[in-house]
Amino acid sequence: MTTGEGSDRPPGSSGVPPIVDTSQVVEVARDVYVIPDGRVNLVPNIGIVLGEDSALVVDTGMGPRNAQRVMELVRKLAGNRRLFLTITHFHPEHGFGAQQFVDGAVILYNAAQLEELTRKGDSYIELFRQFGPAVETELEGVEFVGPHLRYETKAVLDLGGREVILEQVGPAHTAADQIILVDNEVIFCGDLVEERFFSIFPYFPPDDVDVDGERWRGVLENLVNRQPRVVVPGHGAVGNSELIGTTLEYIDWLGSTTYAAMGGESSIEGVIAAVRPEALERYVGWDSPEWIDFGVRWFFDHATASKG
Repeated sequence: MTTGEGSDRPPGSSGVPPIVDTSQVVEVARDVYVIPDGRVNLVPNIGIVLGEDSALVVDTGMGPRNAQRVMELVRKLAGNRRLFLTITHFHPEHGFGAQQFVDGAVILYNAAQLEELTRKGDSYIELFRQFGPAVETELEGVEFVGPHLRYETKAVLDLGGREVILEQVGPAHTAADQIILVDNEVIFCGDLVEERFFSIFPYFPPDDVDVDGERWRGVLENLVNRQPRVVVPGHGAVGNSELIGTTLEYIDWLGSTTYAAMGGESSIEGVIAAVRPEALERYVGWDSPEWIDFGVRWFFDHATASKG
C-alpha cells in the first residue's frame, strides 16, 4: 500500500518512538481511566473502565510490547476482575496488540471491524513499516487475533454496577468505527474525534477508500446530540462534547471549502493549493497538517464521482 500522490512522508509519522507511557494514567470519571497519548504520533488514548465484577480495556497501543505495558497496568487497577478488551477501530496503533489479551481477557467488537482487519491488516503493517525503525520495532511479532465475541450494530456490556454500550457507527473514519459509551456520560470516540489534530482521512486509493467524509459528518452530529460529559478522543487531550463539535465544524469546513475551490480549480493539485493555506490559518496550532491534503482529496473525488 502507498499513501498516494503528493505525500512527501508517511502521514502521522515522526521521529518519536510510539511508546505507551502507562505512568501518566489519569482518572477522568469515577473508575474510568485514560492512559494519555502525550501527543506522540501513533500513540492513542487508551481507556480502562472498572465495574464491580469486570473491567473493560479500550484499545491496546501498537504492538505486543505496548499492549503488555497496558496489561500490567490493567491488572494493577482491576485486580482479579474479569477482563474485556474492545478496539475502537482496526488501525495498528489502536489494536495491533490484541494478542497480549487473547488468553487473559474476552475480546469483543463488531463483525464489520473483524472483516476490515482481515481485509486490510497485512497491508497496514506494510504501510506503517514505512514510518521508520521505531515503528517497525513496535510492529515486530504482531499476530492478528479475532474477537471471542462479536456483534452486528450494538452490544450492552454489564461490568457490574455500570453499563457500557458498544455501537458500530461506521463507515466514517474507517469502515467499522466503534464508539464506547460508559454510563451515558463518558464516550470513547477513537479517531472519529481528535483534539487539536487535523482529522485523519486514511484515503489511499485504490488500496483503501473506505473513509466517508460525508457520513462522518452525520455520525458526529449524532454524537453531539448525546451531550456526553466526558469525551475521550483518539488522540489529544480528554475534554467534553465541545471536542465533537469542533471536529464536526472542521470536517464541515473542509468539505464545503473543497467544493467551493473546485469551482475555480479543475485539478486536485490546484484545489489542495487553495485549501491547505486556509486550513493552516484557520486552525492555528493543530498537529498533523499532512492530513489536510488527504481530506481534500477525498472530498474532491467524492464530488467528481457524484457529478459522473
